[in-house]
Amino acid sequence: MLEQTQAPTSSSRLRTWFWMVLVALAIRLAVAGFLYPEHLNPDRDHWKFAGETGRIARSLAEGKGFSSPFFAETGPTAWLTPVFPLLLAGVFKVFGIYTKASALAILGLDCLFSALTCIPVYLIARKSFGEKAALYSGWTWVFFPYSIFFAADFIWATTLSGLLVACLFLLVLYLHETSKLSYWIGFGVLAGFAALNDPIVMSVAPFLGAWCWYQRYRSGGRWLVPGLAAVVAVSLTVSPWFMRNYAEFGKFIPFRGNLGFEFYCGNNADYWHWDPPGYHPSDTEQEWKEYQQLGEMGYMVRKRQQAFDFIDSHRGLYAELTLRRVLYMWTGFWSFGARYLKEEPFDYANIFFCTALTVFMLLGLRQAFRDGTGPPAPYIIVFVFFPLVYYLTHPEDYYRRPIDPLFVVLGVYGAMGLRKKQRA
Repeated sequence: MLEQTQAPTSSSRLRTWFWMVLVALAIRLAVAGFLYPEHLNPDRDHWKFAGETGRIARSLAEGKGFSSPFFAETGPTAWLTPVFPLLLAGVFKVFGIYTKASALAILGLDCLFSALTCIPVYLIARKSFGEKAALYSGWTWVFFPYSIFFAADFIWATTLSGLLVACLFLLVLYLHETSKLSYWIGFGVLAGFAALNDPIVMSVAPFLGAWCWYQRYRSGGRWLVPGLAAVVAVSLTVSPWFMRNYAEFGKFIPFRGNLGFEFYCGNNADYWHWDPPGYHPSDTEQEWKEYQQLGEMGYMVRKRQQAFDFIDSHRGLYAELTLRRVLYMWTGFWSFGARYLKEEPFDYANIFFCTALTVFMLLGLRQAFRDGTGPPAPYIIVFVFFPLVYYLTHPEDYYRRPIDPLFVVLGVYGAMGLRKKQRA
């Protein structure tokens, strides 16, 4: 059974959150103070300042619309979803395009998003496993290495995605217990907004919603209207972006239009790395010329066909690569080859930490089943469905970051279970 602890008052809980967020923010901002200069490198027209996101944000800030993700004005794009580029464009409008002030401002926002994630981490752990687990989980997130590094050094949608996924998961823990339309509509709006920031949210949000819907049905509560309200809410939230894509490209493009390209990046003859260089328009002149000549949609069609041709003629290799991607997502291991380690010199430490985090997460999940706490089903849904698309295309070291809050909660609970066994 869970250890009983005295419930804190609202004021003491607010003080705890305040200090968690303050310490987390201070740590991340201090690290960002050392790392931000790398984004000011002017090479390739400031490509290291957020890559495609920075290019689209610049186009928006200059009044040229959501367009041109690379090195020239190539017209409208669906390479990325709109939320984070719009946020960065706002920073550019206020602080200047590719300036030191803009780098500090956007990294400061990323650090704030990461620090605020302490609160849903605390609340998820409290709802699932009690007050003590909540306190340990929140403070663990304060000092969590992945959260610190990617917030302080990576100008991308990842940190905001982690905050939004944590909030969405927290809502799910309450959603299955209520038929209040405000909760279900809120779930739909939050899921849609989170997906417009990072479409990977849609790999789990429908399944989490369906699970909540089924729980309401099984308990005899009102289920049909709340479920439909959530579907309508998410549809209304994402439809303006879908309509924009159809108006620009004359075809239905849900969220992003580059899934076929992602297959191409991860399924080719250069499998010494999980995402080998040389297959991206920003990497080689050949790919960049193809993108310009064919246009974005034509380029995507060609890359998808090349990827599927490779998979069709190398089915055994594709199966092997898929298994290696599964292993990488859970352990961080891809290869110990000299060429790979030269490209990824910190992999030994990453493999150790990533694998340990996975092990403690699994221990926490087992402990949740044994203690009858939870419910564990939402956690399982996330861990099963979230990485599926990366198994089939290709992984990146930051792809698992949006669900790190759940790894921390379960990892802490697993460590608490081991500690109780040692005491016994």
